Amino acid sequence: MTTTTTDIPQGTIDGLKRHWKDDMLSGFLVFLIALPLCLAISLACGYPAIAGVFTAIIGGILSAFISNSELTIKGPAAGLIVVALGCVTEFGFTGGQDLAADIQAYRLALGVGVVAGIIQILFGVFRSGILGEFFPTSAVHGLLASIGILVISTQVPIVLGVAAGGTPLERLAAIPSYFIEMNPVIALIGGISLIIMFGFPLIKNPRLKIIPAPMLVLLVAVPLGMYFDIGTEQIVMFAGQEASLGPRYLVDVPNNMFTALTFPDFSGVMTKTGITYIIMFSLIGSVESLLSAKAVDQIDPWRRKTNMDKDLLAVGIGNTAAAFVGGLPMISEIVRSKANIDNGARTRFANMFHGFFLLAFVALVPALIDRIPLAALAAMLVFTGFRLASPQEFVHMYKIGREQFIIFVSTIIGVLATDLLVGICIGILVKAIIHVINGAPIVSLFKPSITVENESDETATIKVDKSALFSTWIALKNRIGGQSAKQVIVDLSDTKFVDHTVMANLEALAKEFSESDRELLITGIEEHKSLSEHPLAARKKSY
Repeated sequence: MTTTTTDIPQGTIDGLKRHWKDDMLSGFLVFLIALPLCLAISLACGYPAIAGVFTAIIGGILSAFISNSELTIKGPAAGLIVVALGCVTEFGFTGGQDLAADIQAYRLALGVGVVAGIIQILFGVFRSGILGEFFPTSAVHGLLASIGILVISTQVPIVLGVAAGGTPLERLAAIPSYFIEMNPVIALIGGISLIIMFGFPLIKNPRLKIIPAPMLVLLVAVPLGMYFDIGTEQIVMFAGQEASLGPRYLVDVPNNMFTALTFPDFSGVMTKTGITYIIMFSLIGSVESLLSAKAVDQIDPWRRKTNMDKDLLAVGIGNTAAAFVGGLPMISEIVRSKANIDNGARTRFANMFHGFFLLAFVALVPALIDRIPLAALAAMLVFTGFRLASPQEFVHMYKIGREQFIIFVSTIIGVLATDLLVGICIGILVKAIIHVINGAPIVSLFKPSITVENESDETATIKVDKSALFSTWIALKNRIGGQSAKQVIVDLSDTKFVDHTVMANLEALAKEFSESDRELLITGIEEHKSLSEHPLAARKKSY
């Protein structure tokens, strides 16, 4: 059965009237996932717990009217934890030891967030959405995996009720000692929460998965916390060990959300720290958001395409507004967006409804949030970190090719040893060096050699010379996109090297062509030797 244009749900007033029931139900179910994750991500960033909720409310409501991305959910994400925590830490965050210093660090970080949001708005205005395609696939995967490792290193101590400090590598090395020092009561709550998070995907019966895993964790962890009365300052005996309890093990939010509104301090914007994190927030946040929006487009049941420039504009406006009132940075978030699709959302108004449900909850019953154990929220983030850096991800990158695995691991090591920005630059540099070793001329890293031949209404041939690499992919894509012919042929016969990023992007572009009754044909790689058995592996000209 062919789907007509009128059958495709649209995020218009008419679409809202037609699909509000589906969108409201999905928005409610996504709200159940978003609430605990927003709280968890906020605390992991060194921000107040309510900050992430502010972001999801603003992102959900504002972006529904700016972006045309029908199924993405906007809000805080684990991928920016490392950036946000690094920002407040360099501005003097003490982790609760000096409350005045922590508040000031938070306000300075908000100032950085406002400026970064404005830069993202400019990215959208000047049509920079395509920049998300510049970064090589293996380096981006390495960046995300390193973020997962960093999240795990910061959250495992909280799951176990242990105070921890030091660099990420020092925290990773200290994990065995955390188990020796663990608080038995807190570790029990955290351990049960971990079992729920890791065990939930193994459940096959959909009826048993009606309640999302993060909300199920709260339904178990909150009563456990109340049973042990972990919010009362005391020392108890449990499992033959002393356990020190107190309010520090529970989420702390104000009873009135309006009193939690915090306004930015711009005095740190022009400092070295401020400039560094403005670049990191705007660049890494934009890339993550664009990649997530692209991923959601690929699983949209109606194959609707997001205007990446408008989506970046929506994220920038949302980030600017959120930072002005005390919120975290936001992106198009992949996990909640996938849940949105699975729950039957039809249009972007599901995102809006999820924002309204969050607003209603924190406005009417904020006291319930104070009952949530921090260990339960940390367990959710450990699971999120594990998914970003799972063993399967390492295996997957190795199967694509050993050179891709080297770039992937180099990026991870670079991030863990330095920071996100330097780490991904290391990954890109390693990739460029590997390309040159494999025969790509150095000049082709910077300047593409592309000509258009046999141009007509029916067929156009785009001939690529020297190499087809990630660094010149945008130029190649623009040439392909500029053709109106029904069949576009990309001839790679004169290339010495075609990298994995280009192969993957060409395949995705070919699918887009077929969906619009056109054809993108890739020729000339028959004489190239594949660097692995993966169908999208890099290819080197054999002589």
